[in-house]
Amino acid sequence: METEYRPRHPLDLRRVLLFQRRGAGDPTHLDAGHVLWRACRTPEGVATVALRQAAGGAVRGAAWGPGADWAISQLPALCGRDDDLEGFDASLHPLVAETHRRNPGLRLGRTDLVFDALAGAIIEQKVTGKQAFAAWRRIVRGFGERAPGPTPVPMHAPPSVDGWRHVPSWAWHRAGLEPPQARTLVAAAQRGTRIERATHAAPTGDERDRVLTSLPGVGVWTAAETRIRAFGDPDAVSVGDYHVAHEVGFALTGARTDDDGMLELLAPWTGHRQRVIRLIGLSGVHEQRRGPRVHPEDHRDR
Repeated sequence: METEYRPRHPLDLRRVLLFQRRGAGDPTHLDAGHVLWRACRTPEGVATVALRQAAGGAVRGAAWGPGADWAISQLPALCGRDDDLEGFDASLHPLVAETHRRNPGLRLGRTDLVFDALAGAIIEQKVTGKQAFAAWRRIVRGFGERAPGPTPVPMHAPPSVDGWRHVPSWAWHRAGLEPPQARTLVAAAQRGTRIERATHAAPTGDERDRVLTSLPGVGVWTAAETRIRAFGDPDAVSVGDYHVAHEVGFALTGARTDDDGMLELLAPWTGHRQRVIRLIGLSGVHEQRRGPRVHPEDHRDR
């Protein structure tokens, strides 16, 4: 199936789509130069999507697999069609204003695939990005489904909700996940379909948080990360993140801060706090790291 999406606003397709990628080796995403590939498990089955942005800004898409219809219909939302800047005032801080001016194509896209976003966020709990991305690769390649279509290299869609539930304990261990993460993911998969329905039905971000944090082992950070990817939530803030509060504080005031301080600094942009965090990330202003880097702990040979 093929389609063409003509956005009514500037769009940086590469930046919007690759935000969904979990590390450079993510088997669900491939940056092949002029074409961006994505493998996903839709409500109608697995699909592969290939996207190319034309010189005039239009996005040309092709899809393969049983979920191709759904993926083609969802493509505009994935590209940020539903991202609404109403009420966003970049002029409240010069750094935010300048970065917003330099990045008119930044949009907050949504996948509408709640459990994929939730599973990835659970895997990233309390570990380094390198550890989390490696675990995601191992599990998706080992227990996901081969993506259909003429992909340049083999790609895989994530496991189904039931598939996540039946990943054996040894596979979690070999992937580098600690038992609390594995237990949380399996418990979430046992209620996965109900969680997906409830979060889509929830009218606000707070209600979605309430649904997600009802799961054992899922806190506000995991809920926010899920909302950001699945719904393109412009106001979600990952409270409890190892770096975000420090980066926000340094960018806006020149000094690091904690979560409470971050929320106070972001309060003038309520409704668009995630947008501001993304702009800060694109600004090039970063706090100089202090002390040694966190050393990943590998327990797989124990």
